[in-house]
Amino acid sequence: MDTKVKEYLQRYGISEATQRFLSKAQKMFIGGAWVDASDGATAEVIEPSTETALTRIPMGTAADLDRAVQAARAQFDGGPWRQLKPLERERLLHRLADLLEANAEELAEIESIDMGKSVAQARAVDIQGSVDTFRYFAGWASKIHGRSVEPSLPGNYVAYTRKEPVGVVGVIVPWNFPLQTMAWKLGAALAVGCTVVVKPAELTSLSALRFAELVQEAGIPDGVVNIVSGRGSVVGAAMAEHPGIDKLSFTGSTPVGCNVGKAALDQMKRLTLELGGKSPVIVCADADIKAAAQAVANGVFFNSGQVCDAGTRAYVHRSIYAEFLRELADYTASLKMAPGLDPDCFISPLVSKQQQERVLAYIQAGKEEGAEVYYGGEAVEGPGFFVQPTIFANCRNDMRVVREEIFGPVLVTAPFDDEEEAVALANDSEFGLAAAIYSNDLGKVHGLIPRLRAGTVYVNAHSTLDPSMPFGGYKQSGYGKDLGAEQLDYLLETKAVWITLP
Repeated sequence: MDTKVKEYLQRYGISEATQRFLSKAQKMFIGGAWVDASDGATAEVIEPSTETALTRIPMGTAADLDRAVQAARAQFDGGPWRQLKPLERERLLHRLADLLEANAEELAEIESIDMGKSVAQARAVDIQGSVDTFRYFAGWASKIHGRSVEPSLPGNYVAYTRKEPVGVVGVIVPWNFPLQTMAWKLGAALAVGCTVVVKPAELTSLSALRFAELVQEAGIPDGVVNIVSGRGSVVGAAMAEHPGIDKLSFTGSTPVGCNVGKAALDQMKRLTLELGGKSPVIVCADADIKAAAQAVANGVFFNSGQVCDAGTRAYVHRSIYAEFLRELADYTASLKMAPGLDPDCFISPLVSKQQQERVLAYIQAGKEEGAEVYYGGEAVEGPGFFVQPTIFANCRNDMRVVREEIFGPVLVTAPFDDEEEAVALANDSEFGLAAAIYSNDLGKVHGLIPRLRAGTVYVNAHSTLDPSMPFGGYKQSGYGKDLGAEQLDYLLETKAVWITLP
């Protein structure tokens, strides 16, 4: 661990549990065993607030992925996991949720240190969201059932359907919400009786490795959950192509998701792809301008804009556009930019130097294309991979900053004159993950909701999430759903049974 990281951790007084976790050699979790990569390869973990080395993680190989799939396959095909009664699976998932809750402070610190995010946001959103997700899906374990049918054809039959777990699920997790996204995918998969192999993002693998310790402590049988850290081009590619994996659940960018999906389809795997977004926001003339401006800023600058459904395109009625921009800028100026462990941090560093350079390149492109920088728009002198929260005004829909996913603290805005124009601007995108409407006219809101091509529509808020509500997009934003009862459909096979009676 670099001296600068040590000083940073000491300055904010992290817990003894987090210190212990960070001080030990990190290993992968395969078949209930803690192992190094088969070739011994490791990679440095860079802490984003200091830009220095924190620890090292194993860089797994295709052979390691194969070992994990074999462990998951053995447990699914003939292990004790498949023999557990539904209420026993439910009990284990509640036990896992209890352990997440008991270790919430440590997990929030790990998530903040690894990814750079605000520790307060990690505690309230990432960790609590993970606990809630496991509790929600624990309840579903005992409520999976088929249906009986009265056939119309001649003869005497008993006909019914069975719902059966799809099998071994491969999970590829993004770097922006490592633990919470993993919980979204594992909660449902474990509830229905699947086994899983997880590849966390190479930038943010630490919370997944700590989670594996809690899986073991909860008493979940060996091989049910396996964690293989490594590069997407190696472990992720091997997962997509592996014939022993029955379903692949991926969250990440649209280009990578398309490649992963094509490889998975060659094996006829079931697929869930939660991909990119460029979510529009419509601010109507009757909206509460100050409240809407604050909510829009929170919706785009939360987690420093590294959120797939962030409201990054704001279309505001021309009559209130100037006032809205003033309120937006004033509120944005009040958001504290600081290292992630600062308890008052709202704008944290980006996850890596590469991501910082990517976001700054987009800001420069916006300037060159004629977008007006209304607020921010500059790099921040280090240490830390910071970028100023940036607001562009008077943007056109043909600009790259409007059309492409930036994944940073950048908001593009433009005025509109009527609802027809607002809907046309909002839907003019290859993405369709989410959208938001700000208005106090419920009739207008209900008229706009069905016209927006998005998997989620938020009204007078942004990114309100709950385990009971499905999450997933239209168009290039992916296929399938995480969360809600809808997620179960993508993890279950339906078997038709016919019994001919005398």
